[in-house]
Amino acid sequence: MFSKACQYGIKATIFIAINSLENRRVSPKEISKEIDSPQAFTAKILQALVKHNIINSVKGAYGGFEIDKENITSIKLSQIVSAIDGDAIYSGCGLGLKTCDESHPCPVHDKFKIVRTELKDMLENTNLEQLALDITSGTSFLKI
Repeated sequence: MFSKACQYGIKATIFIAINSLENRRVSPKEISKEIDSPQAFTAKILQALVKHNIINSVKGAYGGFEIDKENITSIKLSQIVSAIDGDAIYSGCGLGLKTCDESHPCPVHDKFKIVRTELKDMLENTNLEQLALDITSGTSFLKI
């Protein structure tokens, strides 16, 4: 459902949030290792997240990536998806057809519309703090 870049972006942002809650900045190398992503690809994703004001980049010897603690609660998954993949996930055809709408629906149009609506609701109502705390408590996992 999400592009590979978006999957990496979500995982990277969660990892940064976990570390930011512990007052730690993380390097691109640490992030790419943790999310099992190529370093150059991770760097591009991180640039997009910085550009959209989701994460912060701090230069220098003690630099790295972080998220302001007060922002961790307000950052929604929908913002990360939008920064990486745009809003195509909310409007694309379930079968990948170029033309698919109410007047010219594909065979799964009505059922997929329900899935898209539920997905949008989940993305807009899930914040980064919830995800980070689930991982630190051990109720969910970022890496196996």
